[in-house]
Amino acid sequence: MRVSFRTRRAAPAVPRLNRWKDSSGERAVIQVGRMPAAKRRVAVRLGAVVAGLAILGWLITMAVTYSSRIARELLEIHTITVEGVHHLDKQKVIELAQVRRGMPLYQVATATVEERIEVHPWIKEAQVSRVPFHELKILVIERKPAAIVRSASQNFLSDEEGHVLTKLGQADDDAFPLVTGVDLDGLLKGTDVVRRSIMSGIELARVIGHTFDGRLRVQAENQANLVALIQGVRFRFGEESVEEQWERFQRVKPTLKSLNFDGAGRAVSEVDLRYDNRIIVRESGG
Repeated sequence: MRVSFRTRRAAPAVPRLNRWKDSSGERAVIQVGRMPAAKRRVAVRLGAVVAGLAILGWLITMAVTYSSRIARELLEIHTITVEGVHHLDKQKVIELAQVRRGMPLYQVATATVEERIEVHPWIKEAQVSRVPFHELKILVIERKPAAIVRSASQNFLSDEEGHVLTKLGQADDDAFPLVTGVDLDGLLKGTDVVRRSIMSGIELARVIGHTFDGRLRVQAENQANLVALIQGVRFRFGEESVEEQWERFQRVKPTLKSLNFDGAGRAVSEVDLRYDNRIIVRESGG
């Protein structure tokens, strides 16, 4: 018995082919092969969109920047007009307002500027308005000097509402009535009590000034006992209306023909108007 040991020759190696049994498999192979190209198209489109948005953003930024610059140039302040000043310098008002030429007109907050100006003691009210296209208009209403207030040996100029306008020191002005007897601290702080005292003094000067010439001096320590001194005569006023008390004196005055209120002859030294339905007149030396 013969046994053969010959080996079978191996078949040559050839590439293996992937074969699918149905048509759907073939389409899957084709689609897998096409995926990289589709992704490239999507990437290109996405890049184009991003680039377009970037360009659009740049254009918008440039347009806003350019338009803002144009707006500033068209609406910047060229003229600052100040009206209504008599005691203050116009430049001082502009400094208080903190505005300058070249500022954008639309950026000026008028209410804020008005508050800055009204801080000054001489300014009662300020009105700020924007006038197209390059003008800022400032209208101020100044306080009017009405009295000299003397306190602690110092003189102060006050307006008719009792607001201190400026410190005069030892200087004086006899064109205004003189109010004394007020508290210095209250005067500087502008308390209601002191302001009412000053206003009463000014009212007395207005009422008495129609009858007597000369400077009026008012002692305002006590609102219930105001004392007015003029031409050497002392007038005392109570809490009643000053004008009503003075009218009562005016009605009685013609009956006092033998008495003088100018310091000559039987001169009157004091007229007391504090009591209802009567007037007390005291002669000099009485």
